[in-house]
Amino acid sequence: MKKENLLNWIELSESALAKNLKSLAQLADKRIIAVSVKANAYGHGLNEIIDLLNRHKRLDYITVHSLAEAIEARRAGWKRQIIMLGPIAMGLLEAVFEKNLEPTIFDLSTLRQLGKLSNKYKKRLRTHLKLETGTNRQGLTEDELPQFAKVYKSFPYLQKPYGAGMHFANIEDTTNHEYAEYQLQKFNRLIKKLETLKIKPDIRHTASSAALILFDKTRFELVRPGISVYGHWPSKETYLSHQQKGGNNNLFQPVLTWKTRITQLKNIKADEFIGYGCTYRTTKPTKLAILPVGYYDGYSRALSNAAYVLIRGRRAPVRGRICMNLMMVDVTDIKGARLADEVTLIGRSQNDAVPAEQIAAWSGTINYEILARISTKITRLIVS
Repeated sequence: MKKENLLNWIELSESALAKNLKSLAQLADKRIIAVSVKANAYGHGLNEIIDLLNRHKRLDYITVHSLAEAIEARRAGWKRQIIMLGPIAMGLLEAVFEKNLEPTIFDLSTLRQLGKLSNKYKKRLRTHLKLETGTNRQGLTEDELPQFAKVYKSFPYLQKPYGAGMHFANIEDTTNHEYAEYQLQKFNRLIKKLETLKIKPDIRHTASSAALILFDKTRFELVRPGISVYGHWPSKETYLSHQQKGGNNNLFQPVLTWKTRITQLKNIKADEFIGYGCTYRTTKPTKLAILPVGYYDGYSRALSNAAYVLIRGRRAPVRGRICMNLMMVDVTDIKGARLADEVTLIGRSQNDAVPAEQIAAWSGTINYEILARISTKITRLIVS
């Protein structure tokens, strides 16, 4: 659909994504890069991001959370490797073979069933063990490893895990990385245990975006960048730690810009209420713009009377509560604002910007959530 006919859309910058991938490739050096496309490619649109990633021959892998995401990625044209990080329903495990997936293992019954299916199909299966190092989410403890080793050895098409990985619990939220160091030491100890059990994996992977940016010793044979692929720092603390080490300030550029249009303009008198709950009252004659976006689209109700949008490069404050499908902004001081004008909700307009990080601060959350919760129903457009 032509942009001129859209009232609510996302623009994805091909050049920004290319810049981010180049920066990450330099950090990763010759290691395997597995780009995370879970959560609808962090809200950017899985199909559109797969289209863009397919243009980069340097990439060997993507990672997804669910089987549904893996199937969607295959339908979108991704023919290279896929690591599944999340659980799979027992009755759907055959799809691992049908779609050529590499599942993450943290459950004994799942591993047994995959072993039986590998015998059935007479097909070697790459699996990845998730090791528990202190996040206490998915993952295997040291005491559980001998049971898993026994299962691996009992199926000739499994034999051993192809990979082993972990997740850092506190590498983004602080500039003190003692706990991350503790987890890394524990991971290395568990890898030695796997070697003792004669199921040492071929590759190791621990490096999220923050770990990849900050610590060479976390990178191993494969790295798993997520939010940095899309041009965002994992946290202020990651950015600060990188700066303190003299790092490059220009590694990433946001890929996503979220836009809408003015669909109505109205003049409001002084002492008039705006929106549900009468939470905003004008103190002077006000020109109001109505926008066809609300919390159903992923623009949080927490932004009511707190955020601003950009119109003609100028800031227009949100007035009243964000509605399910609509919102109101004050354009009194924006000269020439008119019907159908483009409105930037997230991203840059002329010399100003409203970044996802600012939206997150107003909402009391993180940039990950702001991006991931943008509705999948909004049209995504790739722009040069």
